[in-house]
Order: sequence, then structure tokens, then C-alpha cells
Amino acid sequence: MANNTINKKEIEKFNNLAREWWDPEGNFKPLHKFNPIRIDYIKNNVIEEFKIKNKKKPFSNLEILDIGCGGGLLSEPMCRLGGKVTGIDASDKNIKIASLHAKKNNLQIKYICSSPESLKINKKFDIILNMEVIEHVEDINFFIKSSTSLLKKNGIMFIATINKTLKSYIFAIIGAEYVLNWLPVGTHDWFKFVEPEKLQKICEKNGLKFCGINGLNYNILNDKWIVNKKPDVNYISKFKKI
Repeated sequence: MANNTINKKEIEKFNNLAREWWDPEGNFKPLHKFNPIRIDYIKNNVIEEFKIKNKKKPFSNLEILDIGCGGGLLSEPMCRLGGKVTGIDASDKNIKIASLHAKKNNLQIKYICSSPESLKINKKFDIILNMEVIEHVEDINFFIKSSTSLLKKNGIMFIATINKTLKSYIFAIIGAEYVLNWLPVGTHDWFKFVEPEKLQKICEKNGLKFCGINGLNYNILNDKWIVNKKPDVNYISKFKKI
């Protein structure tokens, strides 16, 4: 087992892209398009799970940890929904960009340059977001174990990643990187994609109960992402700490 989950090549890749996080037409354009559906999915599931009545600020008083937060594209809306947000990322450049952007928008978000296993913090979290990050880490089992240790009992962890299928190779690599030029060539490595069954086994081994899975699919005709039951390319899973 590795003693850390940081893949130096992956971090360098994102260091080089750090300045582009908040450019909706730049290299992170797919995430800008993707973000609204991720936010709705998380919000709806959290409201249901915690039986929340306050729909305007549903995350009020909830401690949220955004792992692999990048430039803060997800941390900021979580904060606007009332969450007490901590964002961590192994890229120092990402953290600097995220911190500056949050300050500019008067958002109270605690950003720390760290991986989950190295995080020095005296609290646990109600919600942990591992969104589009596990396909970039060095040791998935150790990463999930380290992330779970930061989650409160009965807390919820959302994990979004890419399935390891022929379709994901065609869409997420050939389509997104070579045909549509959505992402720089080399952003993803198909061999690091994770099958839902494998992810579920790793999570259950580390004290997480599987609560459900959905596919996140892009409809090229109306240029929109939709949630469905087909996790054959992008998917998001929900787990609860038992």
C-alpha cells in the first residue's frame, strides 16, 4: 500500500492548467457545463438524506469537504447553499486560484493544499465530495480509506468518476480529447478508470454502505448533461458511513 495517494504526474498536469479553472470557454469548459447537474444531484440527495426543510440554504450547519477541489467550481456553490466548506487539493496552484476567487466573491471557504491522508484537521464532515478525482489518484483503496476516516458516522460520501468500458474510451477519451477538443489530450488514462462494482467493493471494505448509483450522460443534440440509470461512461455513486 502507498503511504500517500498523490500521483505527481497528475498534479503537474493540473498545475499547468490551474489559471484556466474559471474560464467557461477554456480547458475546463466541460466541467462548467457539467456543474449544474452535479450540484442538483448533490443538493437533492442531501435534502432527502438529512430531511432538510430549508430549501434556500439546505446545507446550513453541514460540514462539507470537497476533495480534489481544483479551482473551487463545486466548493463555491456548496458554500452559497449554506455549507461550511473545506476544499483540499494536492496542487498548490489550484488552491491559490480557488482561494483568490472565493475572496473576490466574499465566500468563506477554507482551502488547504493537502491530500486526504495528510489533512491535519480536528473535525469530521457530514458530507464528503470525491468528484472526478479517484481516476487521478495513486492508490484508490488508500484514498477511500483516508477519505472515510474524515467522514462522520452516518455521513454521506459522493463519488463521481468514469467507468472502464469501451464506450467510455470512445466518449471520454477519443470524443472529448481528440474529436470535440473539450479536454487537453492526455487528461485521462483509460486504464485508471474504475468499474462501479470495483468501487463499491473498495468502499464497502472501508466501512461505507452503498446507497445508489446514477449515470451522468451528455446529450449532444441539446448540449446538456442528464442523470439516468446508465453508468456506462460517467457515473456518480452515493455511500453512507456505517
